Amino acid sequence: MTHPRSGFDPAASSLAGDVAPEVMAELLSVRSSIDNIDATLVYLLAERFKATQRVGHLKAEHDLPAGDPQREAAQIARLRMLAEEAQLDPAFAEKFLNFIISEVIRHHQAISENRRPPAEGAAPSAPPTPTHGTHA
Repeated sequence: MTHPRSGFDPAASSLAGDVAPEVMAELLSVRSSIDNIDATLVYLLAERFKATQRVGHLKAEHDLPAGDPQREAAQIARLRMLAEEAQLDPAFAEKFLNFIISEVIRHHQAISENRRPPAEGAAPSAPPTPTHGTHA
């Protein structure tokens, strides 16, 4: 059944007709769980970015740097340990967190730049473009 808003069909598969019906049924069942996990991840990431946007505004208000290398290193070490405990590849977890950190820093830089008054004689900057649906 196609999802009415997104057009997503959870039963879509290039394997349909090539696989025994009982195998296809099990495959679709497991995929349904994966779809639910993916949706949860999206909402969790949205909440995380809302929180980091608040941090970005706080940093901008107090002229703090966008990045915090010591915090980032501690977070990466912590996430690698959690990944090992969860039997997830720690290298994958680190790559994932590094991607998130780079996005957060980019957002913090944009927040900081948009808070600064334009230099004398400079053209006003364009309004900020929302990213990841996260604007405070």
